[in-house]
Amino acid sequence: MTIVQIRKSAHASGRDLRRFLPTTRAEMEARGWDELDVLLVNGDAYVDHPAFGAALIGRFLEARGFRVGIVSQPDWRTTDDLLRMGAPRLFVGITAGNMDSMLNKLTAQKKVRSEDQYSPGGRTGLRPNRATIVYGNLCRRAFPGVPLVLGGIEASLRRIAHYDYWSDQVRRSVLLDAKADLLIFGMGERPVWEVADRLRKGESIRDLRDVRGTAYVLRKGEWEDVEPSRFVGDGKAVILPSYEEVLRDKEAFAEMSRRFQYETNPGNGRPIVQPHGEEAVYFNPPAIPLETKDMDALYDLPFARAAHYTYSEKIPAFETVKHSIVTMRGCFGGCTFCSITEHEGRVIQSRSAESVLKEIRALRRMDDFRGSISDLGGPTANMYMMKCKDPAIESKCRRLSCVHPGVCENLETDHGPLLDLMRAVRESEGVKKVFIASGIRYDLAERSPEFIEELAQWHTGGQLSVAPEHSKKDVLDRMKKPGIESYERFAEQFQCASEEAGKNQFLVPYFISGHPGSSLRDMVDLALWLKKKGMRPRQVQDFIPTPMSMATCMYHAGVDPFTKKPVYTAKDMHEKRLQKALLLYWDPAHHDEAREALIKAGRADLIGSKPFCLVPPATGKGSMPIAMRRARAERSCKPKGRKAPEVRR
Repeated sequence: MTIVQIRKSAHASGRDLRRFLPTTRAEMEARGWDELDVLLVNGDAYVDHPAFGAALIGRFLEARGFRVGIVSQPDWRTTDDLLRMGAPRLFVGITAGNMDSMLNKLTAQKKVRSEDQYSPGGRTGLRPNRATIVYGNLCRRAFPGVPLVLGGIEASLRRIAHYDYWSDQVRRSVLLDAKADLLIFGMGERPVWEVADRLRKGESIRDLRDVRGTAYVLRKGEWEDVEPSRFVGDGKAVILPSYEEVLRDKEAFAEMSRRFQYETNPGNGRPIVQPHGEEAVYFNPPAIPLETKDMDALYDLPFARAAHYTYSEKIPAFETVKHSIVTMRGCFGGCTFCSITEHEGRVIQSRSAESVLKEIRALRRMDDFRGSISDLGGPTANMYMMKCKDPAIESKCRRLSCVHPGVCENLETDHGPLLDLMRAVRESEGVKKVFIASGIRYDLAERSPEFIEELAQWHTGGQLSVAPEHSKKDVLDRMKKPGIESYERFAEQFQCASEEAGKNQFLVPYFISGHPGSSLRDMVDLALWLKKKGMRPRQVQDFIPTPMSMATCMYHAGVDPFTKKPVYTAKDMHEKRLQKALLLYWDPAHHDEAREALIKAGRADLIGSKPFCLVPPATGKGSMPIAMRRARAERSCKPKGRKAPEVRR
């Protein structure tokens, strides 16, 4: 079939084969291409929307003149899917998708999840375990001699030797196991553009050893004489403990994690080398963050804002975000259980108001948009346009959190630009409601009563999600989270603002069980705090040690990597369930485990029918059958009206 015939056929069926990045030979030919420059292999379904990493990188490269194709969720038992558009001229880019493939598959209790949010119909089994490694080896078979470049969050967070929760092992850098030539870590626009451009100009993949935000393998004889750094700013490499050292010695693992964290600032980060046997992985300093004009250009690319037409089932993750708007990326919170900072960086990268308003016009052209923007935010909604007051200070800073143990005096926390943006968005033509569903950093929000007032009046749909995570100071310090007093002040301000707006609204706080530093007694104290506040969490996040986070280091090594002091962590699956049961103290389904937890914590006094007790006794006076009848009777006597919702996560 000729190109003209293909285009006529597509027109007759009402389908434009050039609307998406090519996924088949027919779509390539509809564009007049006989060869790709770059092939992207993606573990998620193909959704052409800026919230999906493969589409974002693909459109970014396309805008710079590269012919980009994409193969999503290929059959990993054969190379057939990979070969349908032929070998690319420059390189194959590989990503597991928007989530680590193991986290996407398994829960904190290491049970298989019932749904894959990034697959058609939420179906499971459409991507392999450790997708980056499997795809890498499959692409090496399919395209011998073609450079392989890893990217995405799975590759980024597994770039050094790392603890893998699901196998309970320390694994080596994913770059080695995937047999790839290069790994791009962090947000990849700048590095992938430089890699593609230099390959297009005739350089070989072996020449690309100075691209910021990339890692590559040094063979035997190439790395042994690398001179280690002794002083900040000397430009020499930081040598991490080797894979073999961290595999056998948990103190070495903690030291690796500590050294690594201090090299994540693009302004002063030095090269890193980590030996793996006779080889070593060399990490260039992080890529320079995007400026506002770059962010604007990125979100102005011609996304179809739809799942590829070959899917007959909805993609759950897309349904969640398709009417949302990302205003910024990055996070300077440095929460130890979160890996956003390790991937997106601490420098906040914000879009202009004009860019956001332009995207609203694109939303209005979507057939199913009815005027409601589901979220206006990012990793943290109220860090928009916040930055260090002096770029010179920021470029030299090695502080790992700008807000813990207190908000840095050099951090500009003005909510004015965000307030202006919120007002402009809700006043835009065709917009009826604008929600802020991203997390709110309440230690920043409490500094701006005006922000809280507008948040309560205009941008909350009855419930607002916040994340105090715990009530105990020692545990919160392990998390690098503010004290519970900060949450309580914010909660009071929000409640007052809601009442002044004439709205009956509630906070939906998130909590974590089983976090490093949290014992059964700590969880008892949290449960008592919840009971005192009248909170009944519906779902609780059981701590999951994700690759590279500092909390994961504490979980595995048993020490704080910065103080080297021991940190207690619940590792036994049964104890993890007991900690979670204490936060679900009100639910009869968890009473047996909650009672066991209270006895183990030495708080059997909290088992009973008295008002201060957490759970009723198993048998006898006050046991559940009687308590349930009394509860029904009390509920039936109370006047009907809107009640505070149960906390959900």
